Amino acid sequence: MEQTQEPTQYTNEETAHADLPKVLGESEALAAKLADAEQQVAQMKDQLLRKAAEFDNYKRRTENDVLAFTKYASENVIVQLLPVLDDLHRSLKTAKAANGDDPFYKGIEMVAAKFMKALQAQGLKPLDVIGKEFSVDFHDALLQIPRSDVAPHTIVEEVEKGYQLHEKVIRHAKVIVASEMPNETDQPTASEVD
Repeated sequence: MEQTQEPTQYTNEETAHADLPKVLGESEALAAKLADAEQQVAQMKDQLLRKAAEFDNYKRRTENDVLAFTKYASENVIVQLLPVLDDLHRSLKTAKAANGDDPFYKGIEMVAAKFMKALQAQGLKPLDVIGKEFSVDFHDALLQIPRSDVAPHTIVEEVEKGYQLHEKVIRHAKVIVASEMPNETDQPTASEVD
């Protein structure tokens, strides 16, 4: 007679305890895989946000470049026309001194006004400088003259008109600036010279 061995019967509690190391090992492995996957997701999300921000910056920069290009597209032509405008103003100044009632003078004055209006429509603005404080951002000083009637560094005369196109200075105004009056104590006296 053969004896068959019956499989050992474990109770549920015994089975749970026997498989516990195996289950714990698998859950730790799954937890590690989950943590790794969450880290990868966080990295991908961060990378995606960075790329989106880079694209927004690129898009904004490109739009600003296009706007600046269109805004200042006429700059080269206007700079070339400024000497013509200067000549017109000098001619008008001379003709007005000679005979300001001449119809030819009035016609040239109207042409100059129309020309200036067309340039202003493109964004050209003359710089208002007389009586203002000297600034290297807007003016080129040709000469300093001692004056007691105005504050030092005040523009007293404009030699050549300056212009800006929208917010950009395209030609600095050439000006004469007031300086402080020299002190009499700074002047050598006759006895010091001898």
